[in-house]
Amino acid sequence: MNKIPSVNLEDFLSDDPKRKQKFVDEIGKAYEEIGFVALKGHFLDDKLVDDLYEEIKNFFELPVETKQKYEIPGIGGQRGYVSFGKESAKGKKEGDLKEFWHFGQYVEDDPKRAKEYPENVEVKEVPNFNVVGKKAYQTLEKTAKYVLRALALHLGLEETYFDNYIHNGNSILRPIHYPPITQEPDNAVRAAAHGDINLITLLMGAQGRGLQVQNHNGDWIDAIAEPDELMINVGDMLSRHTNNRLKSTIHRVVNPPRELWGTSRYSIPFFMHPISEMKLDVLDSCVDENNPKQYEDITAGEFLDQRLRELGLKK
Repeated sequence: MNKIPSVNLEDFLSDDPKRKQKFVDEIGKAYEEIGFVALKGHFLDDKLVDDLYEEIKNFFELPVETKQKYEIPGIGGQRGYVSFGKESAKGKKEGDLKEFWHFGQYVEDDPKRAKEYPENVEVKEVPNFNVVGKKAYQTLEKTAKYVLRALALHLGLEETYFDNYIHNGNSILRPIHYPPITQEPDNAVRAAAHGDINLITLLMGAQGRGLQVQNHNGDWIDAIAEPDELMINVGDMLSRHTNNRLKSTIHRVVNPPRELWGTSRYSIPFFMHPISEMKLDVLDSCVDENNPKQYEDITAGEFLDQRLRELGLKK
């Protein structure tokens, strides 16, 4: 496959069973073949998107010493600010050419679960940053819920199979700033080739070249979304749970051509995580003679901890 397929969530949400099944079939096929789709018909409106980009730019334009006040030690970068070059891809020693922020879950109905997560960090200098961030987080979470419902049907599970696992899940909204490149990068790129940790990732900001996906032939293809589309891909947790039936595809963000080095790039992924005790054990329906079980049993929390250590975010 040499192009990212496009699907429309309105088909799944319609009252027409044929349209709903069409969406299930299309997204299931795409995730089995390349692991990425471009999604129209999501719940983000233009105003929320514009407001979010404005507030993110306002934050990243703050002085470095101001931003570093919001870098919280001891939590593996799970909330607040993570400074430039701190994160590297698994197996790579060079830090990525980016800085980012983490908004986490807003638990409102489970005090025990709330204690499990670090608190969200309030930025005093840009008060609307947190307000808009929360709204975007919850809107993307709602979109992700319906994508997972479609995938549950594709896998022959109950439509609401994932609902209880993602309610109050350990999901993260990560606004990323790739600053202008000021000198020849020493073997570093904006985001080195990697697979995502989580169930699915919903990405805002994939307009224009930069994001590339590796297809099953090993070729890198540009993943460019239309302005009204989110790019959504399978993460390692879901790939593991389905015994690689749904593919977690390696992707990267390459440096722009030299003439565009002076420009910033912003992208905003929402990493949909389940609650930590979800078992990622391979689904029985995804094992047969031709596809024996490939992974040991593990919980989502154990898997996340393992990967954060590999990424250098947790010691």
